[in-house]
Amino acid sequence: MTKFLLAAATLIAAPAMAENRIDRIRPDAPELAAPGDHVIGVTTMSFTREAVPDVARATEDGVEEYDREITVEVWYPAAEGTEAGGSYTALLRDGVTEVQLRGRAARDAAPAAQGAFPLVLVSHGYPGNRFLMSHLAESIATKGYVVASIDHPDSTYDDMGPFGSTLVNRPHDQAFVLDRMAGLDDPIGAITDGDTAAVIGYSMGGYGALVLSGAGLTDTFRALPYAPPQQLLEINAMGSETLAALPDERVRAVVAIGPWGRNREAWDAEGLSAIDTPLMLIAGGVDDVSGYEAIRSIFMETTRTERHLLTFDNANHNAAAPMPAPEESWAVSESLGYAPFDHYADPVWDTVRMNNITQHFVTAFLDLHLKSDTAKAEYLDLVPDSADAVWDRAEDGTPHETDTYWTGFANRSAKGLRFETRNVGQ
Repeated sequence: MTKFLLAAATLIAAPAMAENRIDRIRPDAPELAAPGDHVIGVTTMSFTREAVPDVARATEDGVEEYDREITVEVWYPAAEGTEAGGSYTALLRDGVTEVQLRGRAARDAAPAAQGAFPLVLVSHGYPGNRFLMSHLAESIATKGYVVASIDHPDSTYDDMGPFGSTLVNRPHDQAFVLDRMAGLDDPIGAITDGDTAAVIGYSMGGYGALVLSGAGLTDTFRALPYAPPQQLLEINAMGSETLAALPDERVRAVVAIGPWGRNREAWDAEGLSAIDTPLMLIAGGVDDVSGYEAIRSIFMETTRTERHLLTFDNANHNAAAPMPAPEESWAVSESLGYAPFDHYADPVWDTVRMNNITQHFVTAFLDLHLKSDTAKAEYLDLVPDSADAVWDRAEDGTPHETDTYWTGFANRSAKGLRFETRNVGQ
């Protein structure tokens, strides 16, 4: 065999490096899915919650305190002239396999010279990590936001501790990172409007965001077997002083994607009615982890605020939040015994399609509530079931009087979606 043939055979046999792009926008994506005007940077920060109860190692005999190290990935509008594009090194669901992700952000780029960009916190599920929703973080940042995505200790792929730690710590991690990001004394802090913030949480991140917003845990839930010892979950109990101290007027909007908890009676109608922050819920119509009907209960019972529910019909718990499954996740993991692909993908919906739809609606919601961009309200004022929306437009796109199709969606592109809204008191 010639050297040329040997080289060719080697190239064929060698696996190609996975592209794993997180920033793809489909041609049929709704209008606001497209990236914004800002080139963005990204950097990694670390903050320490000092002297907090070590819930993961608590026993019936006692609990010690420790310093809780929290890693945060921060996206931000970058300085003019920044070259777009970069990569992330992240772990797969197995907690062992490293993968490279490609996106729009430039690592450690200089921040924009000026600006006052609202702050958005992103909080993953159990387990997860700060890159699970990196596609959404990048999208939001390009539209003029500083986005901080949290690695929650005891809840990441390579640091998965007892569930009780997540139940106790999740809302307090979110509140702590909000304080630290709002108080940054550096060039990123100089462009961060920490008084205008939002929280986006997936699954247990959604649980945390609802508790952070004032939804106290019920007696029934706090008595369940996975509650930690030493009554440590009382810190999030309905009616407690510690819960009353959590809601923060800086948080102007909350997005909860597949929020876990109502399916286990974490809250009742009284607890959920305490929330007065504008709320968007996003769910798969057959979610069997958080329970779709339980998520609908949250939608019905948060009566003190205007709220929306975006439903992907026939999607399960992975609807809307996870990034596209990295190429390496398609193979069976030795440590898990199955392909971690299932952690990211949905059997019915294309992930990029769901990501684009989520980017669209989250952009409208955040711009409306954090930037007072009232023009975005029309993107949230929709016929509840897209199947009932009527496309009736002239050749130049001008809607006729009978047109009720979803704003920002091309003809035939809103199929399989529902978007419901309830006002205060409903």
